Amino acid sequence: MTVLETPTAADAATCCGLATTPVTEDDATRLAGMFKALGDPVRLRMASMIASAPEVCVCEITPAFDLSSGTISHHLKTLREAGLVDCERRGTFVYYRIQPEALRALSALLSACAAGVGFLGSDPNPRPGRWPA
Repeated sequence: MTVLETPTAADAATCCGLATTPVTEDDATRLAGMFKALGDPVRLRMASMIASAPEVCVCEITPAFDLSSGTISHHLKTLREAGLVDCERRGTFVYYRIQPEALRALSALLSACAAGVGFLGSDPNPRPGRWPA
């Protein structure tokens, strides 16, 4: 009769590429909110636009989108509430800045997950129509 060893957490991390420290419930909630906010194409573009400069005035954001000012404000509020951007009012204008620590947290999670997955860009036999292209 063969005796099987019970896998340890270290074995799971090595086998499956999981992060050695699981995401806490609070961090998961916070990060999920950020991913949800970025899940909308308009908000993803807005976040990218804001991240491309030290700060961006709402007067520069509005003409870049074929949306009403109310819809623009709603999307910016969603990004702000998710912790992805911060803003500062100066007179009649509002300036937005990306929150680098939020991007670092998202990047760290994705990097930890991708490090052990093995399919991100390394499939020796890629199949048409399968992500990533």
